[in-house]
Amino acid sequence: MPSQPASDSLRGVLERIKYSNEDDGFLIADLRPENSKESVTVVGKLPGVQCGETLRLRGNWSKHPVHGAQFKALQFDSALPASVYGIRKYLGSGLVKGVSKGLADRIVDRFGESTLKIISEESAKLQEVGGIGRQRAKAIKEAWDEQSHIRDLSLFLTPYGVTPTQTLKIHKELGFVAIDLIKENPFRLARDIRGIGFKTCDRIALNMGLGNESERRVDAGIEFVMHEIQDDGHTAWPRAELATFVAEKLEIDEATAITGIKRVIESRSLDCIELRAGEPYCQLPYTNSAETRIARAVQRLLESGSELPSIKTERAIEWAEEKAGFDFADQQKEAIRTALNNKISVITGGPGTGKTTILRAIVSILKAKKVNPVLAAPTGRAAQRLGESARAFAQTIHRLLKFDPAAGAFTVTESKPLNAQFVIVDESSMLDTRIASSLCQAIPNSCHLLLVGDVDQLPSVGSGNVLKDVINCQRVSVTRLDRIFRQSKKSSIVRYAHSINHGIAALPEPVDTPAHLDPNEDFQFLRAIDQSDCAAKVVEVCEQFVGSALSLDPVSQSQVLTPMHRGESGVGNLNTILQSKINRQTSLIRFGGSELKVGDKVIQNRNNYDLGVFNGDIGIIESAQPEDGSLCVDFDRRIIQYQKTDLLDLALAYAVSIHKSQGSEYPVVIIPLLKAHFMMLQRNLIYTAVTRGRKKAIIIGDPAAFAMAVRNSESKTRRTLLKERLTAI
Repeated sequence: MPSQPASDSLRGVLERIKYSNEDDGFLIADLRPENSKESVTVVGKLPGVQCGETLRLRGNWSKHPVHGAQFKALQFDSALPASVYGIRKYLGSGLVKGVSKGLADRIVDRFGESTLKIISEESAKLQEVGGIGRQRAKAIKEAWDEQSHIRDLSLFLTPYGVTPTQTLKIHKELGFVAIDLIKENPFRLARDIRGIGFKTCDRIALNMGLGNESERRVDAGIEFVMHEIQDDGHTAWPRAELATFVAEKLEIDEATAITGIKRVIESRSLDCIELRAGEPYCQLPYTNSAETRIARAVQRLLESGSELPSIKTERAIEWAEEKAGFDFADQQKEAIRTALNNKISVITGGPGTGKTTILRAIVSILKAKKVNPVLAAPTGRAAQRLGESARAFAQTIHRLLKFDPAAGAFTVTESKPLNAQFVIVDESSMLDTRIASSLCQAIPNSCHLLLVGDVDQLPSVGSGNVLKDVINCQRVSVTRLDRIFRQSKKSSIVRYAHSINHGIAALPEPVDTPAHLDPNEDFQFLRAIDQSDCAAKVVEVCEQFVGSALSLDPVSQSQVLTPMHRGESGVGNLNTILQSKINRQTSLIRFGGSELKVGDKVIQNRNNYDLGVFNGDIGIIESAQPEDGSLCVDFDRRIIQYQKTDLLDLALAYAVSIHKSQGSEYPVVIIPLLKAHFMMLQRNLIYTAVTRGRKKAIIIGDPAAFAMAVRNSESKTRRTLLKERLTAI
């Protein structure tokens, strides 16, 4: 509701949009009032309006000190243009795909005020216009129908705070039946559309007459709560605790929540699992299925024989040592021995403990035996590093399993498995339950599986704790590497990372200004007194120390890793500041309250199988087309084109959360760390951040906050059922 009464009204054709924020619908535009040749400036929240539409505004006139008289709209109605002038503006705005300004003029010249009716109801007549044949007329009609539906959808959803960008996303997901599906179950939006929460769905439901304790609301709410639990990393939740959680979230009594949980279990929208007597857990069906399939695949592999050629392990290790030019440590020999002699094995250890030496030896031995090992990792950067370390071809798990966008599934499956005798997966701490399930099913019975990773790092971004559960189930062979080798001892990053992992809060002597940072030191601490000081020093380190003292590109060769999203030293604010300081480009694409420019570093925040980009992928914007909101992003020399509807999944990445940095390494990492981050100050968080630095790691903040993080080994426990399922094998 407006905060002040609308005392004036204004009606006219929207001529030009000067500024638009698609996050909240605010715009500044020129409007030509009826019976006037002069346009006036209007400002206000007018989501979804387009040039050429007839607007009826209610609001107040005001005088801007610089821009003069303007109309502040507090309420509005819009209608399709009725005049030739408005139709020409509307159709020529580029709104209807395939209709350029010149073609729009020719169509309007031919049909005048009947133009929109002709397109909508008698599109075959468009062939009377020069340059339009049967196929083009059909394409224009289809584009018009789509735009008409988006407009109707926008009018339906705008009162509930749904933005134009989200409306496009809803149309893309639900199609032309979107309004009917939303009316049938408004809560599906919270499940299907990123950025739309339960409260928005609740407002729609309330307007449709659904009561607070209606079965439809409670059932949808239970599923939504389970999705939130899963988004927090868990794959299962105790049934008794779920009722309390649901009651609080939905603001209903616990008895109603208990009844609802029973109902969704009976309808099979939720599974109830009791692996231990008297301890029932709830899981979403596809998560229950994923964990079950991992356990079955592990059992299948352990019970099946190997088809590797005969390998005399000790002689093979001696041969690999000769090839490497040095003797392996006992732990390294044991890791090689275990991997070759067991169907499933795990190698886990921190930086500098010899994982690269082990991988090269295993790959060399297998190739000498005419076995071509399959190497994979969860992300593109991790796969690239694996290939470099093992000196063999490596790829992402998604590419290995060949996702088919048309089918919406992987094509390499249990029924059509990999052609492989030995599979090596690096950065296995990043494996979430769903991708691990798909991978395990695709491994043939006779194949060996080697998981390599650092179990002390943060768990996967997606739900589950696969590597830890596999290690702790005591059904597979595990080699733990804890010795730092001579060449790694020279690295301060490696030494301090292992100190952190052992709970020792040792630090180099902190310096007070970026000017005192030493280009020759690889681990340093820069003191900051508060969030504002920290943010300023992050920018100065990126611009001056990285850009000048180290002569590196701060965009591609450094990465800011922060524990939090909010606050002055959080992801959002740091990205805004760094973008303005580092990227001087001026051409903007605005969407969802964000601004993107050519040259910006961006991160993909959701798996998009259609585009072939995945959660955590980082790239650089290569080109942009502001007129239609599309852009191209370079992901390690792979160019991906984004349409406007895909941009919600992109965010600036000059600074990213430490969680998002998993599986990546950067020449320089810059880590804000303050007591203000207290909710996130955990040992595995700071350990993960520091070990992302290949050459240099610089912490900016408070030494006391560092000590708090190192001493806090109580990382949040993820609730899963995978360990129990594996133990039961």
